[in-house]
Amino acid sequence: MARKPVHIAMFSGGASSAYVSYNMVQKYGRENCILFFTNTLWEDEDNYRFMDEVADYIGLDITERVDGRTPEEVFYDYRFLGNSRLAKCSEELKVYQTITFLEELRDEQNLEPILYFGIGPHEKHRADNLTEFYKHHPLEPIETRFPMIDTFTEDIDIKGIIENEWGIQLPRMYNITSEVRPDLAAKGIKGFSHANCGGRCVRGGYQHYALLYAIWPDRYKEQEEMEERFREHFEKDVSILKKDGGPFTLKQYREQLEQDGVEKYLNIKDDAVPCVCSYS
Repeated sequence: MARKPVHIAMFSGGASSAYVSYNMVQKYGRENCILFFTNTLWEDEDNYRFMDEVADYIGLDITERVDGRTPEEVFYDYRFLGNSRLAKCSEELKVYQTITFLEELRDEQNLEPILYFGIGPHEKHRADNLTEFYKHHPLEPIETRFPMIDTFTEDIDIKGIIENEWGIQLPRMYNITSEVRPDLAAKGIKGFSHANCGGRCVRGGYQHYALLYAIWPDRYKEQEEMEERFREHFEKDVSILKKDGGPFTLKQYREQLEQDGVEKYLNIKDDAVPCVCSYS
């Protein structure tokens, strides 16, 4: 018997995925839709607030999957510290949980998932990568859709719609400097480019971690201490950041930030991108 289609918004806590989720539900109805979220247990607390308010506005509960481990625990399990090139935390805590959930929908409920991502035209390469991933990694190919690329072709002020029409405040990480460092906000530095893991994303680069240090030095310190624990436990000269092809620890970077001043590094363009499972 043919499976019944079910439309699944890959709900990340970002503005684009919220807008895509809303339009998906408007088009196909709540009874045919799922808001899906994978929790790493490192998310910023305001992301949860935003997602709950969006879910209430849409009228659909969040379907959450959680592995139970933090990214640090995944690093220990694999004896490998995540970095911008390879993040096993993403694979284990997000991708594996997603694939398992989708196969359960097929096997247990005879549903055929169709996935919706909040990725825009400027990140079409990520859309292409996700399309290829879901063609080959599930037991059968899964259809992927990218409304921000294929449907909403005009320039839409998504953040303005969410705040002004929906009455929902955006996640604080988008404009965190206005709250914590107005001096930086006055210089045009707004916030994080993505909100993965509350700023502790191992795929972040120099700019990302400079901003983390400027905004939340205690959270930077947590990440620095996590890195040092891993290095000591496994007796490996490894690090999240790289410099000249070799390790460059967060402790070394912090000392450089303190010596040179953090503002010098806030406008460096990072080559790193969010996890493949981040949906904007």
